Amino acid sequence: MGTAIRRNDPAQYDELADQWWEPSGGFAALHWLAASRAEHIPPAPHPGALLVDLACGGGLMAPHVARLGYRHVGVDLGEAGLRIARGHGLLPVRGSVLAAPLRDGCADVVVAGEVLEHVADDVAVLAECARLLKPGGTLVVDALADTRIGRFLMVTVAERLPGGPPPGIHDPALFVDRRRLLAAADRLGLDLELVGLRPSMRQAIAWKLGRRPDVRMKPIRSTAVVFAGYGRKR
Repeated sequence: MGTAIRRNDPAQYDELADQWWEPSGGFAALHWLAASRAEHIPPAPHPGALLVDLACGGGLMAPHVARLGYRHVGVDLGEAGLRIARGHGLLPVRGSVLAAPLRDGCADVVVAGEVLEHVADDVAVLAECARLLKPGGTLVVDALADTRIGRFLMVTVAERLPGGPPPGIHDPALFVDRRRLLAAADRLGLDLELVGLRPSMRQAIAWKLGRRPDVRMKPIRSTAVVFAGYGRKR
């Protein structure tokens, strides 16, 4: 018998490192989310503007950040992912998203994609985003909602679908309470709006058939499964 997978084990990312840039691999949906995040990031406001990418993994935001004109710093605990990210143009920084080794107010943009549902204290990650951001800076997050339908679709169903998350990568006990997140954002001086996301079904079918390289994430009214947060620091 094989060893049971411990859900949310960070070691899984090292084991899957060769799939970071495979458009049909285990991280396919993260490519789609990276493109979706980029749609909500303004062009760099000045030369040398900095985007801090918390839990950057293999650096999937890199082509979008370069196009927008930012210096791109990626923070992550995983050495394998950071080595790959460096090869795609990031300045890699090994560290925790709860205490990034970067100075206060250094960032024009902070991205925290698909990380809030991987930590025991998602509000602490949000506080770190607020610490790193300059006043007026842009925040982009996305996460999985702590709802019955969210747990069913993103674990029971999605782990069995092509393009879905690798089995065991998420622990549904860590999914995010949206009300708590919004209340914390307000306390931290962040104006944050939540929007639901889902992949285009038509494009997902075409992707599965090998007729397209990616799938667009579409905004929807319900934030009960996958959601994004877009905002600014006051």
